[in-house]
Amino acid sequence: MAAYRADDDYDYLFKVVLIGDSGVGKSNLLSRFTRNEFSLESKSTIGVEFATRSIHVDDKIVKAQIWDTAGQERYRAITSAYYRGAVGALLVYDVTRHVTFENVERWLKELRDHTDSNIVIMFVGNKADLRHLRAVSTEDAKAFAERENTFFMETSALESMNVENAFTEVLSQIYRVVSRKALDIGDDPAALPKGQTINVGSKDDVSAVKKVGCCSN
Repeated sequence: MAAYRADDDYDYLFKVVLIGDSGVGKSNLLSRFTRNEFSLESKSTIGVEFATRSIHVDDKIVKAQIWDTAGQERYRAITSAYYRGAVGALLVYDVTRHVTFENVERWLKELRDHTDSNIVIMFVGNKADLRHLRAVSTEDAKAFAERENTFFMETSALESMNVENAFTEVLSQIYRVVSRKALDIGDDPAALPKGQTINVGSKDDVSAVKKVGCCSN
């Protein structure tokens, strides 16, 4: 069950990035998940912004730091910093604009070029509420996700359809990856020192685990 938590009340902190063309609804997905808000008049994101939200995964509190940036080419200079430390990603396209689906292959390549191979990726077809305008079939999107070994979900930020599920699935899968790695080396993740970096792979990772019961300000 997902739940809102105080900012400093968490066991794990995971960085998740939103990527995809401009106008596919990344910012509304972020605001729907973190604040349960939607804006019909939302404007293109300028630069980078992020928001946080915590959920329960098993008996742990997992906090997501979710980064959102503009999809326009002129912001590509921030690429390396934007991806650094990400252990999860939502790759978003607009089901009513086929060109945004055509571009996901490029976005996926960029993501994989700048992150570790173990990053958890959710392929998201947003604006699924606009059924009469659909230009990308669910079957085509599923086939792409299966071929690229990513998760897949269609969402509607407007109707709040599958938004919670998409983010929760990503965070749950990241937690499982981290837990498996800890078991492989014989460590208890909850017993690691507060703030220790968790490396899903060889790349720099800002995602961290917080020691259970440790409080500091």
